[in-house]
Amino acid sequence: MIFQQRITSIFMTIGAAFALAACGSSVKLDDVPVRDATSTQISTPVAVTSTMPQGTQTGVAERNVQAVNVSPTAGDAAGPAGVAKVILFDYDSYVIKPEYQSAIDAHAKFLTANKGRKMAIEGHTDESGGREYNLALGQKRAEAVRRALGLLGVVDAQVEAVSFGEEKPADAASNEQAYAKNRRAELNYK
Repeated sequence: MIFQQRITSIFMTIGAAFALAACGSSVKLDDVPVRDATSTQISTPVAVTSTMPQGTQTGVAERNVQAVNVSPTAGDAAGPAGVAKVILFDYDSYVIKPEYQSAIDAHAKFLTANKGRKMAIEGHTDESGGREYNLALGQKRAEAVRRALGLLGVVDAQVEAVSFGEEKPADAASNEQAYAKNRRAELNYK
């Protein structure tokens, strides 16, 4: 009986290890290729800094997270006219696509000309992946847009990057078209 319990325990441990390994992703969330607006080459990856105290593990429940007040009317505040306020991303990626560079440029020009204006960049993901991973990926998407704006002269104090992960889908359907709409960063002026 004890032998059978040990065998069962060993197989359950091995099964759990395989399940956790299957949930992994090859995306390195610590390296962000940032495109310099003055050249067409991708610069070396930029190290990502965390607001979490050193030694804090990702799975720990206590975090230094501040609430972001994004009211429904905050997104309605005027920004540059006729410029996209949603940046879409590829699956499992936080690299800004070249077709959104003109929108990033327009938002950067608007913010540098209006130093009193502030923006919240909301990072979102589709429902693929676990909750923690999606929150991290959403944050990386928001941070990628924030860094791109910073390279164009926008002051860090004007921009706040926050992640909602999969919690606020643009399209609630469970198909590839909906997932493509949900992999995004939204730029909302305050």
